[in-house]
Amino acid sequence: MSHSLRYEVNCSILFTELPLLERPAAAKAAGFDAVEFWWPFAEAVPADKDVDAFVRAIGDAGVRLVGLNFFAGDMPAGDRGLVSWPARSREFRDNVDVTVEIGERLGCTAFNALYGNRVADATPQEQDALAAENLLLAARAARRIGGTVLVEPVSGAPAYPLKSAADALAVIDRLHTAGAPNVGLLADLYHLAVNGDDVDAVIADHAGRVAHVQIADHPGRNEPGTGTLPLDRQLADLEKAGYAGWVGLEYKPSGASADGFAWLDRARRAAHA
Repeated sequence: MSHSLRYEVNCSILFTELPLLERPAAAKAAGFDAVEFWWPFAEAVPADKDVDAFVRAIGDAGVRLVGLNFFAGDMPAGDRGLVSWPARSREFRDNVDVTVEIGERLGCTAFNALYGNRVADATPQEQDALAAENLLLAARAARRIGGTVLVEPVSGAPAYPLKSAADALAVIDRLHTAGAPNVGLLADLYHLAVNGDDVDAVIADHAGRVAHVQIADHPGRNEPGTGTLPLDRQLADLEKAGYAGWVGLEYKPSGASADGFAWLDRARRAAHA
């Protein structure tokens, strides 16, 4: 390893062999001290007992929650966020306080707001204006606990308008101008590479604006070492450029999740490594 960045496990894409509430403990058993999740409930505002069970599962596992998505709709069906979706904007707004409250209870301060697909019943300009309103609302809520709202370019979703780092940074700039400095770039090196972005240039030019990093290899979106992406070097470049945050493992394991970490020495999985 040519860098000392800390790894954590996305338990919404790894350990899916297990019920969701058992995954934090599985990550801990595999040697990791931190996890992240997409929105872990089926609805924007879950029952208090379900939130309590999620919080308890993280605490009982002895791991730290370092990343959490706002409610993004039905991801398996193709939804990619509600931020810019007029018909479901209210759901996003209702979800903001719930998400930030979970973050406050668990010490999580990074919240990913998937932008949403383009829709037929609104213009791109209307959607972008709505997104700015909703992201500003989310950023203000997150600021109460010292949190950051993340904006992410995504691949594999043709109707999702943020494909490149430049696309996401334009949204972030709009929010900074509107008075929300706590909005940052989620640089998923896999998504950027798949979409044809020059990842090395993104790192060289914008490392200071990266608030969170995720990785998977390409092709396949499997664990590092199964594809051709120079992930270790790029993470080293990010660290040299000043990035000191977490690296989320957001990949589809090519086999059983627990068997897919051979590429990473166990000593490197702990947060203190």
